[in-house]
Amino acid sequence: MRVRQPNTKVDNMKKNEILTEHDFSKGVRGKYLKRYQAGSNVVVLDPEVADIFKDSEAVNAALRTLMLVAGHNKIQDRRRKRS
Repeated sequence: MRVRQPNTKVDNMKKNEILTEHDFSKGVRGKYLKRYQAGSNVVVLDPEVADIFKDSEAVNAALRTLMLVAGHNKIQDRRRKRS
């Protein structure tokens, strides 16, 4: 097995590009860790579904209606209050 020799010119250029474009010196490690651990549900909609349901409120309303039709009676009204 042949080991690739690093191309120092390209490797250094990539490192320098990242350092000049982004400044992480004031970054905080784990800043959003607790929020992420608390729960994050990401659902990817098919394009034709996303055309109909433009935001999470529309999706949640449709799913709550489906739950009622299916006979799930333990639905709480958790609609977001608009500010």
